[in-house]
Amino acid sequence: MLNQVMDFAGEVLPGSRALPPHSETAFLAELGERLRSSRARCELSRRELARRSGISERYIAQIEAGKGNVSIVLLLRLASAIHGSQPQAA
Repeated sequence: MLNQVMDFAGEVLPGSRALPPHSETAFLAELGERLRSSRARCELSRRELARRSGISERYIAQIEAGKGNVSIVLLLRLASAIHGSQPQAA
Protein backbone atom coordinates (compact mmCIF):
# COMPACT_ATOMS: atom_id res chain seq x y z
CA MET A 1 0.00 0.00 0.00
CA LEU A 2 2.85 2.40 0.75
CA ASN A 3 4.06 2.13 -2.84
CA GLN A 4 0.57 2.97 -4.10
CA VAL A 5 0.41 6.01 -1.83
CA MET A 6 3.85 7.14 -2.96
CA ASP A 7 2.84 6.72 -6.62
CA PHE A 8 -0.34 8.68 -5.97
CA ALA A 9 1.62 11.42 -4.21
CA GLY A 10 3.91 11.64 -7.23
CA GLU A 11 0.86 12.03 -9.47
CA VAL A 12 -1.12 14.39 -7.29
CA LEU A 13 1.24 16.56 -5.26
CA PRO A 14 2.10 19.76 -7.05
CA GLY A 15 5.77 20.25 -7.74
CA SER A 16 6.47 16.53 -8.07
CA ARG A 17 7.09 16.76 -11.81
CA ALA A 18 7.44 20.47 -12.45
CA LEU A 19 8.41 23.68 -10.76
CA PRO A 20 6.44 24.17 -7.55
CA PRO A 21 3.59 26.67 -7.61
CA HIS A 22 4.48 30.10 -6.29
CA SER A 23 1.43 30.56 -4.11
CA GLU A 24 -0.88 28.54 -1.89
CA THR A 25 -3.73 29.28 -4.29
CA ALA A 26 -1.78 27.86 -7.24
CA PHE A 27 -0.73 24.86 -5.14
CA LEU A 28 -4.33 24.04 -4.17
CA ALA A 29 -5.56 24.53 -7.75
CA GLU A 30 -2.92 22.15 -9.11
CA LEU A 31 -3.61 19.62 -6.36
CA GLY A 32 -7.32 19.72 -7.22
CA GLU A 33 -6.64 19.23 -10.92
CA ARG A 34 -4.40 16.25 -10.23
CA LEU A 35 -6.95 14.68 -7.90
CA ARG A 36 -9.65 15.13 -10.56
CA SER A 37 -7.50 13.58 -13.29
CA SER A 38 -6.50 10.64 -11.05
CA ARG A 39 -10.15 10.03 -10.19
CA ALA A 40 -11.17 10.22 -13.84
CA ARG A 41 -8.35 7.90 -14.92
CA CYS A 42 -9.70 5.29 -12.47
CA GLU A 43 -13.23 5.95 -13.72
CA LEU A 44 -14.51 6.93 -10.27
CA SER A 45 -17.36 9.36 -9.73
CA ARG A 46 -17.10 11.84 -6.90
CA ARG A 47 -19.88 9.95 -5.18
CA GLU A 48 -17.97 6.65 -5.35
CA LEU A 49 -14.73 8.30 -4.21
CA ALA A 50 -16.63 9.85 -1.30
CA ARG A 51 -18.08 6.47 -0.35
CA ARG A 52 -14.71 4.73 -0.52
CA SER A 53 -12.75 7.44 1.30
CA GLY A 54 -15.27 8.56 3.92
CA ILE A 55 -14.83 12.16 2.74
CA SER A 56 -17.95 14.03 1.71
CA GLU A 57 -18.68 14.46 -1.97
CA ARG A 58 -19.00 18.20 -1.40
CA TYR A 59 -15.53 18.42 0.20
CA ILE A 60 -14.01 16.40 -2.67
CA ALA A 61 -15.60 18.91 -5.07
CA GLN A 62 -14.03 21.76 -3.07
CA ILE A 63 -10.60 20.09 -3.19
CA GLU A 64 -10.92 19.54 -6.94
CA ALA A 65 -11.90 23.19 -7.37
CA GLY A 66 -8.78 24.28 -5.48
CA LYS A 67 -10.81 25.59 -2.54
CA GLY A 68 -10.26 22.87 0.05
CA ASN A 69 -7.10 22.91 2.18
CA VAL A 70 -6.61 19.16 2.52
CA SER A 71 -4.60 17.44 5.27
CA ILE A 72 -2.04 14.70 4.76
CA VAL A 73 -4.42 12.21 6.41
CA LEU A 74 -7.17 13.08 3.92
CA LEU A 75 -4.69 12.69 1.05
CA LEU A 76 -3.89 9.21 2.38
CA ARG A 77 -7.58 8.34 2.49
CA LEU A 78 -8.09 9.63 -1.06
CA ALA A 79 -5.04 7.73 -2.33
CA SER A 80 -6.24 4.53 -0.67
CA ALA A 81 -9.73 4.96 -2.12
CA ILE A 82 -8.45 5.67 -5.64
CA HIS A 83 -6.10 2.71 -5.60
CA GLY A 84 -8.76 0.38 -4.22
CA SER A 85 -7.30 -0.37 -0.80
CA GLN A 86 -8.65 0.41 2.61
CA PRO A 87 -6.82 2.98 4.74
CA GLN A 88 -5.47 1.57 7.98
CA ALA A 89 -6.57 3.18 11.22
CA ALA A 90 -3.90 4.56 13.51
